Order: sequence, then structure tokens, then C-alpha cells
Amino acid sequence: MSFKGTPQNQVDRDFFQRELDSFLPDRIYDAHCHLWRESCVAWAIPGGPPDVGLSEYRALIDQIHTGRPTNALFIPFSASMQDENLSAANAWVGEHTAPDPANRGIFFIKPQDDPEWVRQQVQQLGLHGLKCYHTMSGVDPTWEADIQAYLPEALIKVADEEGWVITLHMVKSRSVADPANIACIKHYCQTYPNMTLILAHSARGFQPSHNLEGLPHLVGLDNLYFDTSANCEPIAHQSIMRIIGHDKLMYGSDLPVSHLRGRSLSAGDSFLWLYEQSPVWGEKHTRIDPVLAGLEHLRSLKWACWSERLTDNQIEDIFWNNAARLLNV
Repeated sequence: MSFKGTPQNQVDRDFFQRELDSFLPDRIYDAHCHLWRESCVAWAIPGGPPDVGLSEYRALIDQIHTGRPTNALFIPFSASMQDENLSAANAWVGEHTAPDPANRGIFFIKPQDDPEWVRQQVQQLGLHGLKCYHTMSGVDPTWEADIQAYLPEALIKVADEEGWVITLHMVKSRSVADPANIACIKHYCQTYPNMTLILAHSARGFQPSHNLEGLPHLVGLDNLYFDTSANCEPIAHQSIMRIIGHDKLMYGSDLPVSHLRGRSLSAGDSFLWLYEQSPVWGEKHTRIDPVLAGLEHLRSLKWACWSERLTDNQIEDIFWNNAARLLNV
């Protein structure tokens, strides 16, 4: 993953006051965000710290949440499959999860990992589940990998035995509408009811039509949850609220993606990202100042909650209660 973020500016602060301050609840559980060591990743936030642990996370996320106390499910990341980098990334998350008993962390796996070794590592680090990623699949291109190629059933079985959560960023061009993805998710959730599968990025519904097509096939899976991370399309979130239920949806910032400037945008049967450097911000009659993607993401959630006529209590569910209940906070 390559990444070039930008710090908060006055445009962001004005946007927050105008669009979000009256919407966000008083406390937030961030169910998808990253901590990292500079040596393990290929990104940086200009002007930000090279290594991001608990205190750095709190300072950075306050640029998105502005004064709201925040706890989190921390996710490690490594740009490399080298064991030393993965070990360092996982140890870093364990170290910075431990000081606050309301925080949780998960363990970055490779599909080749021995399940018993994974069990021991997660327990030793005091973590609460697993994180898989398609770049570890060995499939070319990785964006078309089957879920089983980077999240094998043997590791699902361990998660079931331990009652862990698993955060899954599924791939394939049609995401949750892909028949192979649907079949795998149903098999894992039905066969292993004691683990919880979290579909990241609102089921990777950056093209919301995929959610509208695929989610009806996943109704009734009690151990299937979703985090909203970095998805800027309101209907992606609405589809989960309406088809599955708002009580299975959890907010996630996806720091450091939250500190990109721009947004995701559905197009055709896919999606794209508009970045600060994309040549689209000065077209026609006006100049648009792009804001942090984390703020665009929060506005998409506001619009989704408004469209679905959620109550204040239901909005608090998405921003705190659902994650707190799932993670035993």
C-alpha cells in the first residue's frame, strides 16, 4: 500500500463544524484503524510521527473526531511478508493495546501460518483476533484472490475455538456480489459460529450496487458484522442497515486512510479514489478544496443514518454500542 496523507487544515475544521459536529455522538469506538512502525510500512502522514502507537493515534484521530473520547480495535500492518516485519507489527499493536482495557487489537496473519503458533502468539500478545490481507495470498493479481487463499479454514477453526473476531477486506472485482465470496462467507459463518467475521469497508461496497446484489444472500448470519472504514458512499452503509440491520454495523476510521485528502467514488461497475493530486478539483465554475477522507466518510455515514431515519440511540449503536458489545468492552 502506498500512501501520502496530509495534516488537518482550516477547510477541514470548517467542514467538521458545518457538517459533523452536531451529528457525532459524545464517544466513539473506532472498529477499524491501524497502528504502525515506520520500518514496516510504505506510508507517512506529513508532519506526523513516523511510528504511530496509542498516544500518536489519539492525537491524529482527534483531527477527525474533534474532542470525542475514542477507543479502538487496532489492526497491525506490514507491507512485507518477511517474518521479522510481521512480528514487529504485531508486537507493536500488542504493546499499545495493553495500556487501555477498553481497547482491543488483532494479529496479522499469513495463510501459511501454523494455527497453533497463531493461537499462542495471539494469547501471548493479549490480542483478540486476526487480520488477513489479500497481498499475502500468492495469487496474481491479488485483487482477484479467493478468500480461502489468504484466510484458510484452519485459521478460522482456531478463531472459532477461541471466540475471536476476524477483520476481512475481501477482494474480487464485484466484492460481496461475487458468488465465490458469498459462498465462502456463508460456509465460514455457518460452520464456525463462535468466531465473528467483520467485513471491512462496509463489505467493500465502494460500489454500492454490489452490496444491494450480494447482501440479501448473507441475511441471518449471527456472527457476521461490518465496519464502515473509509467508504464514502452512503448507500453502502444504508444497504447494511436496511438488509442486515444497523446493529451489525460499526464505525471505523481506517487511520491512516482517514488522513488522505479526497474520497472514494462509485463509477460504472466499480469505484475509484479521488486524491488531492487528482486533476478534478478545479473544473467548471469553482475551485473545490478537498477535505480529509475521514471527514468525507463521516458525512456519508451521517447521510446514511438520516436516510434510514435512525434514532440517536441507533446512531450511538453504530459509533459505540455495537463494537463494545461484540468486543466485550
